[in-house]
Amino acid sequence: MANVTKYSAANLLAELNVDTAKWNRIPSEQEIASATKAIEARGIAVTRVRDGRQALEKIKEIIPPGAEVMNGSSTTLIEIGYQELIDSGRHDWSDLHKAIFSENDAKERAEIRRKSVAAEYFLSGVNAIAMTGELLACDGGGSRVGAWPFAAKNLVLVSGVNKLVPNLQDAMQRIGEYAYPLEDARSKKVYGVPGQIGKWVIIANEKQAGRISLILVDEALGY
Repeated sequence: MANVTKYSAANLLAELNVDTAKWNRIPSEQEIASATKAIEARGIAVTRVRDGRQALEKIKEIIPPGAEVMNGSSTTLIEIGYQELIDSGRHDWSDLHKAIFSENDAKERAEIRRKSVAAEYFLSGVNAIAMTGELLACDGGGSRVGAWPFAAKNLVLVSGVNKLVPNLQDAMQRIGEYAYPLEDARSKKVYGVPGQIGKWVIIANEKQAGRISLILVDEALGY
């Protein structure tokens, strides 16, 4: 079971007018199996797990000791316990996020942050997955999605099956009508400013075998 946090969707939906029946549903077994085949046909490795705990264990299997890791801001990664693990230091990885915030000089910190999208292993949540196989995400400045197309040597994505929608158009609509309102609400509470859809990325195909791994969780996670 995922960890429900202060800013999980369950604690923000009451104040929003969004269609949860359409955009936050658990698909049928047949739909999940069909989507998995479509994603794998696009060059993306898919591992299906039961819950957030298993997702975290899979991440530990994928990333070897000593590897350089970075992650984008992600409610999903918080809910499965990854953010707590990386912040605790109880791991054998080289945490670039820690290096960024350990730098006091603003220019140097920005430079480390820019280079961090090319991490050996970059972890991220997903905003929508089309059952035709495309994976989508967006953020305000691009610090998360910048790693997706090419920069990161290995891209490890974690998503609940609630992100699955029929096609690419629906995936883009899900972001606008569901993921963005939730992120906007979170941003206002955490930072005191509205959220913004600044940069989009769509993974339609991956040519480099083994570069992208999707951990698909049989739970509703994130936005």
